Amino acid sequence: MADHRPPSVHLSPTPADRPVYVIGAGPGGLAAAYALRARGIRAVVLEKADQVGASWRRHYDRLHLHTTRRLSALPGLAIPRRFGRWVSRDNVVRYLEKYTEHHELEIVTGVEVFRIDRSPDGTGWVLHATGGRELTGSAVVVATGYNHTPHVPDWPGRETYTSEFLHASEYRNAKPYAGRDVLVVGVGNTGAEIAVDLVEGGASRVRLAVRTAPHIARRTACGWAAQYTGVLVRRLPVGLVDRLAKLMARLSVPDLSGHGLPRPDTGLYSRVNEGSIPVQDVGIIDAVRRGRVEIVAAIEGFEDDKVLLADGSRVGPDATIAATGYVRALEDLVGHLGVLDAHGKPVVHGARTPAHAPGLYFQGYTNPLSGMFRELAIDARKIARVIAQNAGIGLSRLPG
Repeated sequence: MADHRPPSVHLSPTPADRPVYVIGAGPGGLAAAYALRARGIRAVVLEKADQVGASWRRHYDRLHLHTTRRLSALPGLAIPRRFGRWVSRDNVVRYLEKYTEHHELEIVTGVEVFRIDRSPDGTGWVLHATGGRELTGSAVVVATGYNHTPHVPDWPGRETYTSEFLHASEYRNAKPYAGRDVLVVGVGNTGAEIAVDLVEGGASRVRLAVRTAPHIARRTACGWAAQYTGVLVRRLPVGLVDRLAKLMARLSVPDLSGHGLPRPDTGLYSRVNEGSIPVQDVGIIDAVRRGRVEIVAAIEGFEDDKVLLADGSRVGPDATIAATGYVRALEDLVGHLGVLDAHGKPVVHGARTPAHAPGLYFQGYTNPLSGMFRELAIDARKIARVIAQNAGIGLSRLPG
């Protein structure tokens, strides 16, 4: 276990033995820790990995933020201009490391929290962690990540399938798949980008299995980033945004119906509210139009070492990559507290806490059009402000 406590931690007016605990040293947890420290509150970040930004370190090599550098900075530190407009995975990691160092955040690595309970006196929270630890905090910010645990559907016959099969979380680059036939399952941003990466990396054939046609948006048009539009329409009525998005799609995105990707029946913003964000085009449109990525039906199961598709066809790829998403995996941690909905997501997030669980905050469990990093930064400040108010603390004590 490594303890990265700075030599001059700013002590909080909350009880010395009850800091605010932040679970997770990803972007959301680090932002919350700084925002709390900036208001004079001791925040201790608990991270089960041995470094900050662990999930970002595991992403595939070509990944870049789909949001702009200027609108992706966390509170108190700009992302270096040299990182470019679309920040790479490796530079996101460098930024998170620098963020931790610059703000002298108190990070304890190698500690996994398994369960959170109300403290016996009802005034705080007890965290049950590795090594038999029981840590009592005045408040807790849960920031374990939107993409926490890989999800693979329970497809019939999957357990007897012997050809190469992996979740997208295990994919790094196209080198192992050069000259091979690969099926990518799922057409979210991850699936679409991996399919393009495989094509550019020399895979002999790339098929993309699609169950529901996605909304596709140009990442930028005439210098205008899609994120800017996401920020502008965030508070507009859903129906209005759906109509505007439909018009914009017809003007900027070609009809791919003839290639197996019809325009969606439901509106873009309606889909976002259901948890499905648009696919940012980083090459998928051209790849589909040129036939380099073939669209096929969704997977129904596996049989005789073949992949069964929903249209009744059978394919035998050399490798199958399941870009089928992640689950939050919060049930063991807080499921017994009645703070999750039927899908395992927090019933509230940001500065709001469940009525029966005051002092328990959730950071980073939404994926809005306006950009996750941007919203993490906004919510971090809101969370810190509410905790400070509850502790009777006034204005920020450190520059923000």
